[in-house]
Amino acid sequence: MKSRHSRLAGAGQDLGNLISAVRGATRAGASWAETADLVADVLWLHMPGPEILTAEQRYGDPAAYRCHLLHAEPDGLFSVVALVWRPGQATPIHDHVTWCVFGVIQGAEHEERYTLRDDGWLELAGTAVNATGDVAGLAPPGDIHRVRNAGTETAISLHIYGTDISRLGSSVRRVYDLPVVAGIPG
Repeated sequence: MKSRHSRLAGAGQDLGNLISAVRGATRAGASWAETADLVADVLWLHMPGPEILTAEQRYGDPAAYRCHLLHAEPDGLFSVVALVWRPGQATPIHDHVTWCVFGVIQGAEHEERYTLRDDGWLELAGTAVNATGDVAGLAPPGDIHRVRNAGTETAISLHIYGTDISRLGSSVRRVYDLPVVAGIPG
């Protein structure tokens, strides 16, 4: 998938502009990987700032990262959520039920990507630090990752999933509790 870096475009733009643009990108009838690329481009151009959340929502929850549903398309085609991460909070290693695009609107997130080996072990495929303004997307297969806030301030990211997570309850297809081996240096 494409990865965009270091541009927080249109921080004050209305969430409605983003939703309209995502609606157009998702109706193109492309594959999941192509749709993730199209939606990443749209998010990069229309990414709002952290002010789309209330001060209370931006504070987060000291116990676990928090997910705020901002929009679910009536036909179930996509959802927009904001994730608020206090320092040290992380997801388990997981994959998704569909394509996913995310953009960091405050702070930074550390992402580890994995591949599932034929022997049943996970192999670390790469890491990235996604800073404010960074946008990336992924699509199954090949979307196994873990995300954490390794910084000292609250991080906020906007996620767009190719499904209605208000109906599913989550974008996670599977949580992996498997042995992990380091990748082979290339």
